[in-house]
Amino acid sequence: MRTRITELFGIEHPIIQGGMHYVGYAELVAAVSNAGGLGIITALTQPTPEDLAREIRRCREMTEKPFGVNLTILPMFKDVPYDEYVRVIVENDIGIVETAGRNPEPLLPVFQGAGIKVIHKCTSVRHALKAERIGCDAVSVDGFECGGHPGEDDIPNMILLPRAAEELKIPFVSSGGMADGRSLVASLALGADGMNMGTRFMATQEAPIHDRIKQQLVDATERDTALIFRTMQNTARVFKNELAQEVRTIEAKGNATIDDIKHLVAGERGKQALLEGKLDGGIWSAGMVAGLIHDVPTCAELVTRIMQEATAIIDDRLSRMRAPGALAEVSASAPR
Repeated sequence: MRTRITELFGIEHPIIQGGMHYVGYAELVAAVSNAGGLGIITALTQPTPEDLAREIRRCREMTEKPFGVNLTILPMFKDVPYDEYVRVIVENDIGIVETAGRNPEPLLPVFQGAGIKVIHKCTSVRHALKAERIGCDAVSVDGFECGGHPGEDDIPNMILLPRAAEELKIPFVSSGGMADGRSLVASLALGADGMNMGTRFMATQEAPIHDRIKQQLVDATERDTALIFRTMQNTARVFKNELAQEVRTIEAKGNATIDDIKHLVAGERGKQALLEGKLDGGIWSAGMVAGLIHDVPTCAELVTRIMQEATAIIDDRLSRMRAPGALAEVSASAPR
């Protein structure tokens, strides 16, 4: 399948594995890229810029396909040497960077000077248009369904994607609620050039997180996420566990500050939860798409299945709808 995104990034399939804290390691990234998608290393998961350089080299030992690096610019409990992370990205000949969080404009001259393509994550059309104006090559449009930070507008993808298509000239991918061939076809129909998946890739064989977390996602429904940091205007969608509920309780009392909850949401606790399978041991991001996760395949199996499903929907179900008298037949045979 060829889209503007496959052409821009030199990949076979319009499927991106977005940056995920404590998940976006070389094992997963290489597996996605080898499957024909675009894997992305999460820079700030690496403790230092030197660790990021080592992770990039490790990934190159596992794949010869294109992969990228995510650099998220958000408020942190500690100072982050962003300039050093940028230097490592450039010096290691990374060709694609996914930025997220704050405005990436200060970083663009360095990236563009090195010939790096930049895709910026946006949760609103106005932010996507700003990314286009400042020179980003593409954007990831994140609907309210997404895990991590969905913004404060609460616009789901059925509205957000066609609105983005109406306004943007640069390529964009959908993000939030993406899991299978249906997701990809719907995204394309709504104007996107591909899709970004995070939570779905967590439940794969190569994802370097504990099997208990993967099984938790398989067992979950679309109602098993929670919104935290809502009162602080920094909303995050996370898996609904005991800690998430405790954070919500503290926020509900009113006038909560980050100091009231930072012992619960510290990144080290989230890392422990993911890597050691402590389901209630920390806060970890997950999207509503958990309700569409029913197995733990390899990345190759997942990507292949998505593309086969998407092709079947386009070539079979949708094409037959155009034939006179075929609508009733198609409706009866449609997958549920």
